[in-house]
Amino acid sequence: MVLFFLSPPPQYTRVWIPDPDEVWKSAEIIKDYKEGDKSLQLKLEDETVSNELPFLRNPDILVGENDLTALSYLHEPAVLHNLKVRFLESNHIYTYCGIVLVAINPYEQLPIYEQDVIYAYSGQNMGDMDPHIFAVAEEAYKQMARDEKNQSIIVSGESGAGKTVSAKYAMRFFATVGGSASETNIEAKVLASSPIMEAIGNAKTTRNDNSSRFGKYIQIGFDKRYHIIGANMRTYLLEKSRVVFQAEDERNYHIFYQLCASASLPEFKDLGLSEYFHLSVLPEGDRKFVSFCRENQLSIAPLGVKESHQMAIFRIIAAILHLGNLEIESERDGESEDEHLNHFCGLLGVEQGQMQHWLCHRKLVTTAETYVKSMSVQQVVNARNALAKHIYAQLFGWIVQHINKALHTTVKQHSFIGVLDIYGFETFEVNSFEQFCINYANEKLQQQFNSHVFKLEQEEYMKEGIPWTLIDFYDNQPCIDLIEAKLGILDLLDEECKVPKGTDQNWAQKLYDRHGGSQHFQKPRMSNISFIVLHFADKVEYQCEGFLEKNRDTVYEEQINILKASKYQMVADLFQDEKDAASTTSVGKGTSKINVRSARPVIKAANKEHKKTVGHQFRNSLHLLMETLNATTPHYVRCIKPNDEKLPFKFDPKRAVQQLRACGVLETIRISAAGFPSRWTYHDFFNRYRVLMKKRDLSKNDKKQICQTLLEDLIKDPDKFQFGRTKIFFRAGQVAYLEKLRADKFRAATIMIQKTVRGWLQRIKYQRLRRAAIVIQRYARGHLARRLAEHLRRTRAAITLQKQYRMLRIRRAFQRVRKATVTIQAFARGMFVRRIYRQVLAEHKATILQKYARGWLARTRFRRIRGATIVLQCYYRRRKARQQLKALKIEARSAQHLKKLNIGMENKVVQLQRKIDEQVGPEPRWGWRGPASTSCLSVFPFLGRILSSHEAWGGQRGGSGLLLLQDQRREHEEEVEALQNQVEAMKEEMEKQQQAFLQTLQLSPEAQVEFGLQQEITRLTNENLVRDYLKPQVVAATVPCLPAYILYMCIRHADYINDDQKVHSLLTSTINGIKKVLKKHNDDFEMTSFWLANTCRLLHCLKQYSGDAGFMTQNTPKQNEHCLKNFDLTEYRQVLSHLSTQIYQQLIKVAEGILQPMIVSGVLEYESIQGLSGVKPMGYRNRSSSMEDGDNSYSLEAIVRQLNTFHTTVCEQGLDPEIIQQVFKQLFYMINAVALNNLLLRKDVCSWSTGMQLRFNISQLEEWLRSKNLQQSGALQTLEPLIQAAQLLQLKKKTAEDAEAICSLCTALTTQQIVKILNLYTPVNEFEERVTVAFIRDIQTHLQERNDPPQLLLDFKHMFPVSFPFNPSSITMDTIHIPASLDLEFLNKV
Repeated sequence: MVLFFLSPPPQYTRVWIPDPDEVWKSAEIIKDYKEGDKSLQLKLEDETVSNELPFLRNPDILVGENDLTALSYLHEPAVLHNLKVRFLESNHIYTYCGIVLVAINPYEQLPIYEQDVIYAYSGQNMGDMDPHIFAVAEEAYKQMARDEKNQSIIVSGESGAGKTVSAKYAMRFFATVGGSASETNIEAKVLASSPIMEAIGNAKTTRNDNSSRFGKYIQIGFDKRYHIIGANMRTYLLEKSRVVFQAEDERNYHIFYQLCASASLPEFKDLGLSEYFHLSVLPEGDRKFVSFCRENQLSIAPLGVKESHQMAIFRIIAAILHLGNLEIESERDGESEDEHLNHFCGLLGVEQGQMQHWLCHRKLVTTAETYVKSMSVQQVVNARNALAKHIYAQLFGWIVQHINKALHTTVKQHSFIGVLDIYGFETFEVNSFEQFCINYANEKLQQQFNSHVFKLEQEEYMKEGIPWTLIDFYDNQPCIDLIEAKLGILDLLDEECKVPKGTDQNWAQKLYDRHGGSQHFQKPRMSNISFIVLHFADKVEYQCEGFLEKNRDTVYEEQINILKASKYQMVADLFQDEKDAASTTSVGKGTSKINVRSARPVIKAANKEHKKTVGHQFRNSLHLLMETLNATTPHYVRCIKPNDEKLPFKFDPKRAVQQLRACGVLETIRISAAGFPSRWTYHDFFNRYRVLMKKRDLSKNDKKQICQTLLEDLIKDPDKFQFGRTKIFFRAGQVAYLEKLRADKFRAATIMIQKTVRGWLQRIKYQRLRRAAIVIQRYARGHLARRLAEHLRRTRAAITLQKQYRMLRIRRAFQRVRKATVTIQAFARGMFVRRIYRQVLAEHKATILQKYARGWLARTRFRRIRGATIVLQCYYRRRKARQQLKALKIEARSAQHLKKLNIGMENKVVQLQRKIDEQVGPEPRWGWRGPASTSCLSVFPFLGRILSSHEAWGGQRGGSGLLLLQDQRREHEEEVEALQNQVEAMKEEMEKQQQAFLQTLQLSPEAQVEFGLQQEITRLTNENLVRDYLKPQVVAATVPCLPAYILYMCIRHADYINDDQKVHSLLTSTINGIKKVLKKHNDDFEMTSFWLANTCRLLHCLKQYSGDAGFMTQNTPKQNEHCLKNFDLTEYRQVLSHLSTQIYQQLIKVAEGILQPMIVSGVLEYESIQGLSGVKPMGYRNRSSSMEDGDNSYSLEAIVRQLNTFHTTVCEQGLDPEIIQQVFKQLFYMINAVALNNLLLRKDVCSWSTGMQLRFNISQLEEWLRSKNLQQSGALQTLEPLIQAAQLLQLKKKTAEDAEAICSLCTALTTQQIVKILNLYTPVNEFEERVTVAFIRDIQTHLQERNDPPQLLLDFKHMFPVSFPFNPSSITMDTIHIPASLDLEFLNKV
């Protein structure tokens, strides 16, 4: 490791020092270091003092970063501490380390793998979201589509680190995002292959309950549209020895236990399962596993394995169990029957005598003759175990082969993504052949990893124009040569296996002699049968015992031949080599020698093929794998096992750092730290460190020049940084130095603010005391003044009371005298006035009597005169009417009048007759020549072209074009046949029209005209009213929903004439036409909203004028006259309602497709308040993500403009207000869901400043809703979770009172969402404080009574139920005018 000191570390600098228990421990320098000092004094967190040289700690602002390369100080303790903080405090199991995704096994189910999370990561750039296996999968998928290059995801780690689960989730992502375009459901088959592979290839070990005991590389194929079309699986080094031997506290493969758990089922009764030697005793804790296996019976039917083959698989597995239970004893007198041998031979369909014989004997072939030799008990046990392992290995290979067959496709593969799930570096107390092969594979993978990291670093430097200096990195090629080169370990092992009496001791001695001087090979001091290899990760001692036997993998040929002769075809197929004959004869007792001698050459060839060693096969398959990986773009996932106890969220630093060293993560850190690990874009650097810039520099427009000037002033050593084309590159530690300067600047500003504030507070306190003293004085003086005033007031009051009393007494006496006088005057005056009133009243009554008498006389005279006048008028008018009637009757009998009435009808009859004459012509005959053919050509130009072509081709004979002419003739004959069918259909239609015309001729002239008009209206309406070029712009200036009103008027006319067929035809054509237009314009918001408005209006019209009293309450008398009289269209109303729902869903889909790309950048990332948010250092993923060049960000104003466009469109087209409210409620729910989901998956936006920005942006959306009068739509309520998330980011998060406030405020957020946001909360400046783990636990305690749903993310595809409330129109049909621009001249008001 390298120590990064800019200068001698000053006092109070925080550092890391080694610790035997915790690996690294935090400390603080308690005394300044001076030149000449022999020690550096440190104080640990437990107050003890140390003198060791330390590593510098990163600033707190950088702790918990998503990418380890964003740390300013890159070294082992910083990496370990960052992973520990993220894992324990934030419960984040994924962390980037450059191009590597570090995944720590939580040993607990986490809600971060649901379908919603897959959709949230799909289409996102890798650096934009929190680290996740889905982000790596999306990066691979995106690079495959963009660069058109194959990809690989390499998942490695110790047993129990979670490799299989990570690979499974990566494949689930590809299956979801790249679903197959056809109905083959390849993605479902890819996922269905996991259970069977886990059953036959996974087992419980001391480190993992579901450990994969083989390596696999799954290659998922994609077509040109990047849909999954197929897959292929390669497997590596199955641990066959587990079939016959399991270490203490370990178990056999799951399939054996699953079969035993299902032994009581009827179909498994014949397997004879009871107690088996190879099944370790199940402790109490494993009963649940057996129950689980019983409930979930293994089924591989979706992968194309027949039921008969499934039962054959179970028979073979049961046979292996019986073979393991064979009791091997010394030879006795007589033979004994073994029940397990009977079951074994019966299940495999082989002859028991032959199998029993060759299990206990072996054949020795010499040049002269063949011997049969008995074997010892131990040899028989070894032969039995070897046979069991070989049978299981062959069955494993057969299942893999059939899975590949089920996943194979005939479609041409355009590209693929490979997922490699392979064992990580292993070292145990006893390491054997399996560990040697595993570590050899990891050496090869580490070499590929190192070269790829080095290559990426070099490309980044060259891209930015930075001078490239060679970085020394660990090259493990010498160790690989030690293993695989000529006369290497594997070569010597194969050579020793060929020696007839080769032993492990002889092989070990050859290794000592050959490689004793190698730097990667050592001989143990205390052993002569083991050797040590210095791998890249650690030094491993291998025990030579068993290497030769495992490498040979010897199975006696006689036993294989017996299995080849099985009566079960599948068992025989398992052991057929490629060079074997199709059929094999069984060997009898009397002809065994003849058969053996005659078959010797074949057996020899098979033996020669069979002697290919396991090491040789593994080396070849590993070379093939490396060729595949080198031809792809690799993506790395390193799985870490946090503890050996398998406890959830427990972190053991010793185990973690051991695996970090072994998996190459620290090597990545070392390569990055050797160059310029910290990289900033000029824009981000300017925003972060503008506080360090001078005012005159900020006035410049060139940010690049400003940044260069600042760095040249702050960092004097030019080697500490480099200026690239788009980024600034820093040496390790420089960002921490800049952060210190920035913090000092903020601290100085904070002190100045504190000084000013404290002075202001003291002044406020003094002024408050001064005002208090003045107030006290004022109140004292006021009290004395009030006492004097009270005395004066009392004296004055006494005088006033005396005065008032005297005045009151005199006044009462005066009022009594005045009242008596006034009473006398009132009575006198009243008497005089009443006398005058009676006289006037008498005169008035006399006048009224005279008036009524004179009026009655005048009216009587008027009535008498008027009656006489009316009688004279009636006589005169009757006379004139009779004269006029006589003249009209004479005129009606004349011919000229009849001619005028019939002139319109005659013209119409002539037109219809001419049309019928044209249609009912001579029937054309289909032929090659003649006038009929010419007539046909005139009617069907296309058919004429075909016939002309046949006439032209008739003269051509022979030659190379004969076949082509025959094919073309056959094609044209098919076209002619299709056209003949059309002609027949037209003839039938023509006959119908002729019959209708003949019926019309029998009608009266007026009825003929009306019938023709009806037919013409129906035809033109169906053809022209709902058509593609009827666009919203055409009817924009007319009555809203004009097409709906026109359609209803046509329906009303058909109802008026009681034409059922016309109503059905009109409505069916309308619905089909609307569907056709919307299908063509499925991404046009304006067209979709236009037809949604018209469909809803037509539905309302059918209700409003249905005659149902419930819909007619708001109708005017004039509108009631337009109601339907003859038909009940309730069923069509239901169809229109369903159609409206479909159009509404299409409208929402189109709007969401337009809005969704804007939401994250417009709502979450857009800085409406400039300068509020800071920029933190970014890691490798941000500087080299898959984002294409160009600014694809949107502002909040862009979202508001788009919403305005939507609202204006739907309002102009007359969509009902209730539906408009539902539309925007759905859109705002989608805005809330997408923004909140992104917030829950991004650590960089969970800060106080982002909460402030987010709350302001949401307030702008709320203001928009109020401006459009949509606050009652429920859209505001859909934003409530996002509002509460923004408030949660801004709230104080320290005390128990804060926890209670958060719990009472965040009612719209689930417990998981609240805890997730608190875990993600990241201070942007060092003055902010992190959320403590204790506070989060307190929150969880308060919220444990909630019954929240388990999912973390919102379903942004959720759609609220839509309703179409009845909304009658105030428009009457007679007020509607059809504009000429619609080209509907055929429609007239009737």
